[in-house]
Amino acid sequence: MRIRRSITEPIREGATWDERWNAEDDGLVACWERGREKRLEDPSLAAQATGGQLVVLPWKGGVGKAIKKKQKFGTLFYLAMWQGLRGEDLDIDLTEEIVLNCTATGMAVVFTSDMAKYAEA
Repeated sequence: MRIRRSITEPIREGATWDERWNAEDDGLVACWERGREKRLEDPSLAAQATGGQLVVLPWKGGVGKAIKKKQKFGTLFYLAMWQGLRGEDLDIDLTEEIVLNCTATGMAVVFTSDMAKYAEA
């Protein structure tokens, strides 16, 4: 299943917790919308993300510094928030793993819906 939402759509106002987190998208739209808000609140962070840095955000997936491992795992919640922070459309296929390389550290991050992969990360 693919979750998509256009950047031209307004951020939802007044949605309940249940509507944000228990809908078919499992909270990905809420994370993406928060990323869009954060883009306005912190333009320097948004600029780093736009430049390809996997900045530290509340979800697993950001890279504060390079570690010995060549790659790590991140959540789709992070990926959704990062897309919003960059001012991009939300576009996540729940059946695929997405690999991104942080331009600041060179670290590869595998974004996955498999919780077992990032639970110990």
